[in-house]
Amino acid sequence: MMPTAIEFDLELIQRYDLSGPRYTSYPTAVQFHNHFSEQAYLQAIADSNQSGRPLSLYFHLPFCAHVCYYCACNKIITANRKRAAPYLDHLHKEIALQGQLFDKNRVVSQLHWGGGTPTFISDEQMSALMDCTRQHFNLLDDDTGDFSIEIDPREVTPAKIGHLRKLGFNRMSFGVQDFDPLVQQAVNRVQSFGQTYEAVMAARDNGYHSINVDLIYGLPHQSVASFSHTLDQVLELSPDRLSVFNYAHLPDLFKVQKQIDSQQLPSAATKLAIFQLIIERLSQAGYVYIGMDHFAKPDNELAIAQQQGTLYRNFQGYSTHADCDLVGLGITSIGVVADTYSQNLKTLEAYGEHIEQGRVPVFRGVALTADDKLRRAVITQLICHFELEFATIEQQYQINFADYFAYELQQLPRMVNDGLISLDNHKLVVLPRGRLLIRNICMVFDFYLRQSQEKKFSKVI
Repeated sequence: MMPTAIEFDLELIQRYDLSGPRYTSYPTAVQFHNHFSEQAYLQAIADSNQSGRPLSLYFHLPFCAHVCYYCACNKIITANRKRAAPYLDHLHKEIALQGQLFDKNRVVSQLHWGGGTPTFISDEQMSALMDCTRQHFNLLDDDTGDFSIEIDPREVTPAKIGHLRKLGFNRMSFGVQDFDPLVQQAVNRVQSFGQTYEAVMAARDNGYHSINVDLIYGLPHQSVASFSHTLDQVLELSPDRLSVFNYAHLPDLFKVQKQIDSQQLPSAATKLAIFQLIIERLSQAGYVYIGMDHFAKPDNELAIAQQQGTLYRNFQGYSTHADCDLVGLGITSIGVVADTYSQNLKTLEAYGEHIEQGRVPVFRGVALTADDKLRRAVITQLICHFELEFATIEQQYQINFADYFAYELQQLPRMVNDGLISLDNHKLVVLPRGRLLIRNICMVFDFYLRQSQEKKFSKVI
């Protein structure tokens, strides 16, 4: 068992606070290319069917009634609920198209609706979407599957939460970000504590297995004092998991962020102070630091998986479903099938055209090389479990670790000297003061970062 302690060292964090990938995949999406064809995806499915592995399904429902100024998601802002109907028709057709490609004996043990705002669509549309999914895929129906949905508390009622439970959902992730009214007004997401509390209690009353709350630090007008009050309210909700993200202000990339006055953003020092507060308060409240902005109660399956060495990381974040192939459905969705990553088309028009032609709407991706798979194993082990046994990698991939990673091992003494890691001939262990900088440690083993100097990633803290 690995200890869960983390140490906040301000000087060290400031020194290592570079830009880097979040490693929801390796290679990262930066390496996806449009030479990855529909045929390559179909071949990956054929290869995958030979394995009999279970499946994970991700559905992208991109519609939102209101725009949140911080948002960097692929979304469509509209008050017209009828706009979802043509998209849902195409999504049903994609489910049928993809469903016939996968072996029907393969069980779907994980399912997630993301967005956008999945509850933008009506109860009837949600029922029809789940019915269509069950028709074409073999979903677990005994409530043992991990079936989750992202929730905007402003968009649900207790009745809708009950309806979703009857459809098979047993996990919910609630978007909160911040409860301070001034912050909420500045990012155009006004959402009362009472509204959120009612939704969370409705989920509990309906027997949801796990409740997650999303927070963001670095938003306009935030201070240590204001975020401390938000944490008081969040801890009153007592979520099973927390995702606490660093806001990356990139208005040139995400036009909606131009609505945020950069003069109102907290300073870098204040952001770090808020982050330190988050770590201290959540640790005091008994939450375990999973890694990469994620916290969980000790009895949550994420914490248990980390203790047991089975935690995994993919495009949906930390997961207990390392054995699944991931099927992306809907615009911009990403799939992980066999040894490939693939992404669906990003616009409604192009997506609809492909679907009407009976074509899988994949437009780019990457087939992993032997080196990619090896480095993915190394990075996944580090980012999930904070330690790496060289012999395990050597046995799995038939290499000599010291020879294969000679260049990388030469880069690590600085991190040893700074107390981020311990290193000997057999093992690399991430120490408590290195856990917040796990992205930096993983970056050492990222072959593609050596090839590119472009700044395509957010800061690590």
